Amino acid sequence: MKKIAIHFLFCYTSASLNMDEREIKAILESFLFLSEEPLEPDKLKGIFDDVTIEKIKELLDELRREYEERKGGLQILEIAGGYRIFTRTEFAPWVKKFNLVRLSSRLSRAAVETLAIIAYKQPVIRSDIEAIRGVNIEGILKNLLERRLIRIIGRKDIPGRPLMYGTTKEFLQYFGLKELSELPTLKEFKESEVFGEQGTTELPLELKGSDQDVSEEE
Repeated sequence: MKKIAIHFLFCYTSASLNMDEREIKAILESFLFLSEEPLEPDKLKGIFDDVTIEKIKELLDELRREYEERKGGLQILEIAGGYRIFTRTEFAPWVKKFNLVRLSSRLSRAAVETLAIIAYKQPVIRSDIEAIRGVNIEGILKNLLERRLIRIIGRKDIPGRPLMYGTTKEFLQYFGLKELSELPTLKEFKESEVFGEQGTTELPLELKGSDQDVSEEE
């Protein structure tokens, strides 16, 4: 759907000869919304007729300032040589809560509990997760890997050299986190709607009271 929409916008801009700066800025905003990577001004050359890269960058900077002055829930940041829309950092706690609830609607309770164990215990091997949950998790691990919420980060140096699992950058993005140190506390995770309609379902026993000591693996 995104590809269709951006293709339409590209065709529209190529055919428009007399757009004013306001229209161009509005189209750039559409591109920012659709783009899953930082939008680089020099890659937009040729989309607009007779508009320089310098002018495109100027309009993107204007758009960034407008977002900043509005003080809404979104901001435009210049990152990695381009521009991208992000939620404002002061609303991160609310984004976290929203994503916890959103995750619960897409994953089974068993998958979420497995993901919680991996997030707080990583790097962790399958047998350790199964020892905590008391069930076979082969299918759950496959599901989480397919969703790119977890990844294989190596092998543990023990007999059999089992695979070790950890979370991914997609996991951080999903929860609106910059790094693993920003994970909700175990108490917040337990009380969230992810673990039941009343928020009373508890985490696996072995996770209760454990220290939140995680570091991001590259």
